[in-house]
Amino acid sequence: MTESASTTRCGVVSIIGRPNVGKSTLMNHLIGQKISITSRKPQTTRHRIHGILTREDYQIIFADTPGIHQDAQRALNKAMNQSALTALAGIDLICFMVDALKWTDADEHVLALLQRAEVPVLLIINKVDSLEDKAALLPHIQRLSALYDFADVIPVSALGGHNLDALEAALAQRLPAGDFWYDEDQITDRSLRFMAAEMIREKVFRQLGQELPHQITVEVELWEDTPTVTRINAAILVERRGQKKILIGSGGDRIKKIGTEARQDIEALIERKVMLELWVKIRSGWSDDSRALRSLGYGD
Repeated sequence: MTESASTTRCGVVSIIGRPNVGKSTLMNHLIGQKISITSRKPQTTRHRIHGILTREDYQIIFADTPGIHQDAQRALNKAMNQSALTALAGIDLICFMVDALKWTDADEHVLALLQRAEVPVLLIINKVDSLEDKAALLPHIQRLSALYDFADVIPVSALGGHNLDALEAALAQRLPAGDFWYDEDQITDRSLRFMAAEMIREKVFRQLGQELPHQITVEVELWEDTPTVTRINAAILVERRGQKKILIGSGGDRIKKIGTEARQDIEALIERKVMLELWVKIRSGWSDDSRALRSLGYGD
């Protein structure tokens, strides 16, 4: 807690948008540390994750959400949509994120969902540093502004850090007065086990690229802290034998590389030596089984 509600501000800001527009990258760069995993593969973010940014007189709790899908058929996609949509409740501000000059049916779908929003919505136009024709940005902003009464429109580059100070200031001035919810040194509300599983999953996504089947998740089965090392055993779950073969790689080289890179990130996170052991396990049908998804932390 801080001094008093009259001198500090605190609120929840939900970052929403279609898949792969840079929501996780934006939150990570605003906070200054990796909270959400990233890759070029759509559906990288599967859970709602809170990242906490604390300054002297305000605290912003960002809710990074999975991309919203128009046609969610499998139970996994439905759970991800539900996680994103629940982030529209109990919040103070919304950042609706789009990709530079692109405007798709998926963006239109997300915008339609915002019609039920009862809080200010800021339009965040990402990747403006990649535009060859900068003059095209203003007409694009005017077109989008005619679609919805946005509280503000802010062009940024989440990856390059362009204009993020202006975005933070725009959010901070709209926060309600109140005490901080979290300790000043806390950067997320997620457990270390969850963060470790996500870091492993990120390395899987980055290693497999286009070979990656969506039916992959990670479950931490053992976390043991000893005086000198933290032992972590984790299972990478797939649905078919062929997926397991792809993930292990020739002579086990791919799974070894995933383990090495994940271990380095986890060590940086918890600031101690880690012994990480990975297994690949087949669990048929988990991504379309609501009970299995709940046991794996989806829809939490």
